[in-house]
Amino acid sequence: MKFIISSGALLKQLQNISGVLTTNNSLPILEDFLFEIVEGELIILASDLDNTIITRIKAEAQEPGKVAIPAKMLIDSLKSFPEQPLTFIINPDTFGIEIASGYGKYKLHGHDPEEFPKISSIEDGTTFEMDASVLYSGINKTIFATGNDDLRPVMSGVLMQVGEDNLTMVATDSHRLVRYRRNDVKCDSEASFIIPKKPLNLLKNLLGYVDGNVGISFNARNASFSFGQIRLICRLIEGRYPNYDAVIPKENPFQLIMTRQDLVSSIRRVAIFSSKSSSQVKVAIQGSELTLSAEDPDYANSANERLTCQYNGEDMEISFNAKFISEMLSNLDSERITLNLSAPNRAGILLPDSDVQDKEEDLLMLVMPVMSNY
Repeated sequence: MKFIISSGALLKQLQNISGVLTTNNSLPILEDFLFEIVEGELIILASDLDNTIITRIKAEAQEPGKVAIPAKMLIDSLKSFPEQPLTFIINPDTFGIEIASGYGKYKLHGHDPEEFPKISSIEDGTTFEMDASVLYSGINKTIFATGNDDLRPVMSGVLMQVGEDNLTMVATDSHRLVRYRRNDVKCDSEASFIIPKKPLNLLKNLLGYVDGNVGISFNARNASFSFGQIRLICRLIEGRYPNYDAVIPKENPFQLIMTRQDLVSSIRRVAIFSSKSSSQVKVAIQGSELTLSAEDPDYANSANERLTCQYNGEDMEISFNAKFISEMLSNLDSERITLNLSAPNRAGILLPDSDVQDKEEDLLMLVMPVMSNY
């Protein structure tokens, strides 16, 4: 097996897919890339059993073949080369690999490609397409709200619901919830699946540089995302997602409108003086004045700030976890935000400014209050 390939192009593709690799694998072969030549094209696979990324790159090759190559050594070697063609010669019997460059020759030992795990197939799956930038935005605006509770694995991923009218992505950790809906993404049938955090982060890192559509296929166990020269296949989280609609208040009559950056900056400053165990910040609203305050009685620390706002409702005091609400505000894009409230013990609803929001996008963030301890 012999092929010639650009060092820079190969390094770029390997770096794109190397995020799926982990150390201390139960199967040593998972620390390798699988190289396969098919009809003058180099197909490269990286896997951790649950997630597999496949990429393709043009190569000069006369005959088919495949080999598993240690990932770290190969990437480290490629980083040391300036752009130039590299010749790979693989012995199919010993899996010995020789790399020839303009500087010299280098030998390393590969592994039997048959030991590499087989790719999961998506049989009898549902298929639809969406713009890469839309999927990137949906992941970016939901993944931070996923949970980490091993006892509730379904909440450690993001729910994707597709239908004839729209696509909905939902994430919650029971303290906050994000619902991201797109009215310009449709599917011929109603279906849903839960994607784990790792493949979502892999997609997030890859999609930021992609133009065009992403082809998505899924069944009860696996999902596939195809774009450009890359395909990611991941195992889904099995189980029933909580009924998120039931926790979204239908009546939140009090409305607070203000500049997003002013609010998030103030919360972050005040939160420095809050109790480290609760990160609690109290929000007091009277007329057009909003007061943020925090205390840490154990160390006699306290802080308060006053901001002007536009408010329609009864005077209210409500407390939130500063980390949760500042993270939610940071993941909104609009200059102004709306916070809808009803009572100090009921969830608040954060919405972006409807005047600047994409008309095809419907984004809602819910944050639960915390019991005030001062």
